[in-house]
Amino acid sequence: MTHTLASCHRLLDVIGYVESDPRVQVVFTIAPDVFNHRVEQLLDGLGALVLPWQQAVRERFDLGLAAAHGGLHQLHAPLLLLAHGAGRSKRVRSGPTAGPAPADRPVYGLDAQRLTHDGRVLPAALALSHDYEVEVLRRQCPQALGTAVVVGDPCVDRLVASLPHRPDYRRAMGLNENQELVVVASTWGPDGSFGRWPDLLPQVMAQLPAERYRVAALLHPAIWAAHGHRQIRAWLRSCLDAGLLLPGPSEDWRAPVVAADHVIGDHGSVTAYAAAVGRRTLVLPAPGPTPAPGTPQHLLALHAPRLDPHRPLLPQLALTGGIDPAAVLGALTARPGDAAVLLRRTMYRLLQLTEPDRPQRTDPVPVPRPSDRDTDPAG
Repeated sequence: MTHTLASCHRLLDVIGYVESDPRVQVVFTIAPDVFNHRVEQLLDGLGALVLPWQQAVRERFDLGLAAAHGGLHQLHAPLLLLAHGAGRSKRVRSGPTAGPAPADRPVYGLDAQRLTHDGRVLPAALALSHDYEVEVLRRQCPQALGTAVVVGDPCVDRLVASLPHRPDYRRAMGLNENQELVVVASTWGPDGSFGRWPDLLPQVMAQLPAERYRVAALLHPAIWAAHGHRQIRAWLRSCLDAGLLLPGPSEDWRAPVVAADHVIGDHGSVTAYAAAVGRRTLVLPAPGPTPAPGTPQHLLALHAPRLDPHRPLLPQLALTGGIDPAAVLGALTARPGDAAVLLRRTMYRLLQLTEPDRPQRTDPVPVPRPSDRDTDPAG
């Protein structure tokens, strides 16, 4: 079940563990979601078999995979539910009336509202990245505790596997040996760097010497879906004309992160993943609630160097210390390097099939094609 481009990317990492098995037929469906713009286009480009949603919810399947929550109760299959980002750090938003204080709100994705329907626990297996999530689940939705499987994080494992290919990614992005790549990452919403600091990218482009620095912007797919590709490019036209690299939302963001020398980010997943693999990371201040304790986003909120958009940028890029990559990696995954093995084992258990004898490897992310450096101007 693909809901959005972000969840689709996570599922594409995972289906590779089973789709080469001749006993398994993989089909996709696109669940109703306000941000599912371009998911069908991505799947068509991959040659995937896509069932209409109304057909998919009438059929029975041996295994369902999802990395978001909408419509799960309509699926007729044992369900493996994953996170689509760096763990589960966000708090449930309060309703229109006064609710609990931000620090007392449930952690989104580990709460009964998301995991149950009419008293029934929805996932047959709930994939968790870390043991601390088990304890959160125990407090928030104890009836789902028996479905929890700590598998680690397949995304960070692929990032780590990609690190030796950094020179290839940099060449593909047009970087020379004397240039440093600054990645500006934004999550979705008014507290994300793109929403809260709309002048940040023009400032970065104006302040960094072009002969020494290249700048890439990684915008959450929901930003593209909410505003439209044409509008995003119109807002960033001066930056694009000055050489901004702007990968589209269907492209793999991990190659630019591995290629980066610096990452300027917010409370989103990309910032956490970048810090975990040792990219020099500056975090923009945000007014939102503090991320859930124990999460990588919480570590960054406490210890990462802050970027002040009102001060000159170059001296701030030189800031070091404050955040230990190993600590962020340890908060991201309790099973480093093992997510592929553990997820494949879980999937075959749910499929009630014997697991293949061949070892499951973790592949690096693809090298960007030269055409990936610029998004389609037609949108």
